[in-house]
Amino acid sequence: MNKQNHILSKGQSINDKYKVTFFLKKGSYAETYRVKDQDGQTKLLKLFAYSKLNRTQFTENDDVLEIEILKEIKHPNLVKFCDRGELLLDGQKYSYAILDFISGETLADKLKREQSLNIYEAKDITLGVLNGLKYLHSLNNPIIHNDITNLNIMLDLSGKISIPKIIDFGYARFLSQSNKDFLKDGLNPFYQANEAFNKVFSVQSDVFSVGALYYHLLEGLPPWFVEISKYKADSVKLEDAVISERKKPLRFSNITDVQTQSIINKALQPNTEHRFKNVNDLVKAINGELEVQLSSTQQSSKPKLKEIKKGKGFSAIAGMQELKDTIQLDVIDALNEKERYAEYGLTIPNGMLLYGPPGCGKTFFAERMAEEIGFCFYQLKPSDIQSKFVNQTQEQIKDIFDEARENAPSIIFIDELDAVVPNRDNSSVNHMNTSAVNEFLAQMNNCGEDGIFIIGATNRPNSIDPAILRAGRLDKVIYLPPPDLEARELMFKLYLEKRPREIGLDYSELAKETENYVSSDIKFLCDEASRTALKLKSRISKEILLETIKNNKPSISLKELNSYISIKAKMEGLADNTNDRQRIGFKNN
Repeated sequence: MNKQNHILSKGQSINDKYKVTFFLKKGSYAETYRVKDQDGQTKLLKLFAYSKLNRTQFTENDDVLEIEILKEIKHPNLVKFCDRGELLLDGQKYSYAILDFISGETLADKLKREQSLNIYEAKDITLGVLNGLKYLHSLNNPIIHNDITNLNIMLDLSGKISIPKIIDFGYARFLSQSNKDFLKDGLNPFYQANEAFNKVFSVQSDVFSVGALYYHLLEGLPPWFVEISKYKADSVKLEDAVISERKKPLRFSNITDVQTQSIINKALQPNTEHRFKNVNDLVKAINGELEVQLSSTQQSSKPKLKEIKKGKGFSAIAGMQELKDTIQLDVIDALNEKERYAEYGLTIPNGMLLYGPPGCGKTFFAERMAEEIGFCFYQLKPSDIQSKFVNQTQEQIKDIFDEARENAPSIIFIDELDAVVPNRDNSSVNHMNTSAVNEFLAQMNNCGEDGIFIIGATNRPNSIDPAILRAGRLDKVIYLPPPDLEARELMFKLYLEKRPREIGLDYSELAKETENYVSSDIKFLCDEASRTALKLKSRISKEILLETIKNNKPSISLKELNSYISIKAKMEGLADNTNDRQRIGFKNN
C-alpha cells in the first residue's frame, strides 16, 4: 500500500503487461487507474478487491460478474473491453479488467459546466445511449445496465464528433438472473424506475433511466428532484419521497416542444404498461417515426384543488390556543355569522403569515385549519406558478385566484412565500419576478371579501416583500417556534401510539431530552427508533429511543433558533424575550 492509500503505485508493473501511470478514482469495491500497455498505448485498468465485493457481484462460477459482462459486449456506444487478469498483493486477491481509455468527459462534467444542453445536442447523446442499450438488450442473453446516469455516460472527444459511450457496468445484470441477486445500494434514485426500488429490472427500467437522462440534459436537473440532504442518508425515506413526487405532474421549464414533452412523459411513466415497451420504440419516437400522444391520465400542470378529508382539525394540534382562538373569531365565526359581522363592517380577513424555523408544522397547521372550517384548499409551491415566459406567471396567478373565487370559501396555502413574493428592493430580483409580485399583491387586495383566505408560510420572513404585510393583505403575522416540553411529550405519544412499544414509556423523559428539536425531528426520531426495533425484533423501548436521540442532533442549530427570536422581535416590534414562547405541537385526541 503506498502513501496515497491506493492499492497500486505509479510505475508498478501489472503481470509484466501494463504499467501504472496515474490513479483516477476509488470506489467501494474497486479502484481505477490509467495504465500503459506494452505498445505504449494508454488504457484504463479497473481493479476489483475480492474481499469488498458483494456475493451478488459474482457469477455462479465465482467470477466477477462485471468483468464477465464486459467480455460479452462490443459496440461503438459502449466502453471497449481489452483484457482481464488476477493479482495477489499483500495476501489479498484482486481481479482486473483492461478497457480502452476514452479521451473526453462525462456528461456530469459537461452539465456542471453548461447547466443544460440544447435540444439537438441532447437528442444526439440520448440516441447514442439508446443505440448502446438496444445492442445490450438484443443479445442472446440480454443485459440490463441498471445505472444509466449522467455520471456513467462518457463523451469520446478524440474524433471530429463526440460519441457517447456507456461506461461502468457495476450494476449490470443478465436478464436471466434472479432479481434477488441484485444489490441496489448506491444507485441514483432519480434515475431509477419505480419497480427498480423493489429490485425488479427489465428493458423498461433502462427505458425509464434514459427518459430521466433526456430530461436532465434539457432541464438541468433530474425529473422530480428533491433535496437529498434533508433525509439524513436514509435511503428508504428518500425513495419514498421520490415516489411521492412522481405522483405530481412532470414540470417543464426549458422544454417547450410538445412532442418532446410527450416522449419524456411516456418514458417516465411509473407504470410499465404505459411506458415505451423497449428502447427501439423510444428511438423511433425521438426520430419522429412514432407519434406520441399525451396520456389521457396526464395531469394538468395547473395547480388543482386539494381534497381535504375529514379529520380532527384543531383538536389534532397541541398548544397554539391563542392562534386557534384568533382563527375561530376572525375566520370561522365571520363565515358562519356573516350578517352579524356585517353589522360591524367586518368580513373574513384576507390572510395570515406563518413563519419560523423549518419543520415546525406550518403546513400541518394550514391543513388542520382547512379540516376545521371545511374550506376548499389550494396548496401552492413556487414551482406551481413560475414560468420562464414573460406574462405567463402572472396569468397563472390570476387563474389560481379565479378558480379559488369560483369555489369560495377557499384557503390558498402558499409554501415558501419568500420565493413567490421576494422583496422587490433586492437587486437580485429580476423584472419578471417583480411583475409576479405585483400580480400577487393585486389579487390579494381585500380577497377576504370574495371568500378567499391566504396562508403564507416561510422560513425567511426577512426576504418577503414588505408590501404583502400591509392591511388588506396578510393581516395576521404568526410565529411558530419549536414545540415546548408539553408539546414534545404529546408528539411522542402520537407518533408511537400505534407502534409495537414497551408498556409504560416515560414520554416526559423523552421530551426533556429533545429540547430545541423541531416537530419533524421528533417524527424522524420515532421512525429511526422503529427501524432499530424492527432489526432487533423487539418492541420500541426507552433505551432504543434514548440511544436514537443521542445519535441524532436537532436539525436546526441553537444559533439559528436564536436568530428567529430576533426576527420575531423585529417583526412584532417587541423586545427580545426568549421566555415568551407559544406552544406548538400535535395533540393525541
